[in-house]
Amino acid sequence: MLASLQRLITLSIVAAAAGWLLYFGRSAPLLAFTGFMAIALAYSGFLAIELILARQLNKSDPVPQPSWRELFAAWRGETVTAPRVFCWRQPFRPNAVADQLGPRARVQGRRGVVFVHGFFCNRGIWTPWLERLQGSGHAFIAVNLEPLFGSIDDYAPQIDEAVRRITDATGLAPLLVCHSMGGLAARAWLKRMKAEASVHHVVTIGTPHRGTWLARFGHGLNGRQMRLLSEWHTVLDHEMPAGRHALFTCWYSNCDNIVFPASSATLPGACNRLVRGAAHVQMAFVPEIMQATLALLDHGPVGICARVVKV
Repeated sequence: MLASLQRLITLSIVAAAAGWLLYFGRSAPLLAFTGFMAIALAYSGFLAIELILARQLNKSDPVPQPSWRELFAAWRGETVTAPRVFCWRQPFRPNAVADQLGPRARVQGRRGVVFVHGFFCNRGIWTPWLERLQGSGHAFIAVNLEPLFGSIDDYAPQIDEAVRRITDATGLAPLLVCHSMGGLAARAWLKRMKAEASVHHVVTIGTPHRGTWLARFGHGLNGRQMRLLSEWHTVLDHEMPAGRHALFTCWYSNCDNIVFPASSATLPGACNRLVRGAAHVQMAFVPEIMQATLALLDHGPVGICARVVKV
């Protein structure tokens, strides 16, 4: 469903930009070029607005304030990263790398990974991660969370099925790697299935653990659940067993254009790691984050929580 929708959006933008260029190309070349760039890069203007909003709302947040240089780096990085994800990998190549589960003898005894995407995404966002793991001997599954605008709680069975399949193949509890809303889906799974013993560790990247200011504009059910300090968030941690948050490493950024205030992407008791100068989608592809996360396949998170990554 999402791939079809994003294909339609992408092709519509391409058609509009190309149509403007062809219509005005001979009579008004400057107007043709200006209009073409305005249509093609309109999203970049929205990114700038989001980053400025985030900077304003982060002023009272304990997370270190970004410099204008860091904000510019985040804007530039997201301007390059977002089209790759939303206009290519997800709409046209969501299954470029298939799930890797076997043969059983090859993956047995080697920890596997379950990848959980965020809002308005699909498994295509994880393609660079999956390519890196191909041939490594580590089993992996990248889920597609559906329905697109459903309750976050309803994604728990899909995650549970992926965890079960990886565990059956490897004999070990898997690592969960989650971007954005995917981290909330993982927490909903832990709560619903009481699954603390079923997972090695959970890594969240830009997850709105306490909601985000921007979700006030979301009208789907999962969008409303992600509003700042929503009732859903309160229920999520009700009667939480001691030590659950210790299972988490939470990557968060002082330049996240979607999840802000920035500290809302952290969890008390978790290994919270700050990355400076990276925007929301860009954060999922920061080399240091990828390297530190995949290192958890063989080691625990001890000794890495105090480090700060700069993009």
